[in-house]
Amino acid sequence: MSCIFCKIVKGEIPCSKVYEDDLVLVFNDIDPQAPKHMLVIPKEHIGGAADINKGNSHVVARIFEVIADLSKSEGMLEGFRVVTNNGKDAGQSVDHLHFHLMGGRKFSWPAG
Repeated sequence: MSCIFCKIVKGEIPCSKVYEDDLVLVFNDIDPQAPKHMLVIPKEHIGGAADINKGNSHVVARIFEVIADLSKSEGMLEGFRVVTNNGKDAGQSVDHLHFHLMGGRKFSWPAG
């Protein structure tokens, strides 16, 4: 598989790891849009939000448990943003489900 995130999970491509367990990997984004900007990904390849189903939704629940813990441990006490894109028209650049966890600054809506 040529998925860059699958290669990161396998250790074939290095990353700036923040957290890892059996289901989830978190690493710093290489193009941060906020003082804190991490990518939270399932280790299992799930193409995007449209591919979440009864068989893999437990992984997404775990991802949000990790996000809640990281928001505290990374000092995002004043707030944070979680973003996922699905499909090219939405801006998904890697076809592997991932969530951007961003904090450390104020955000506006929808841009910024």
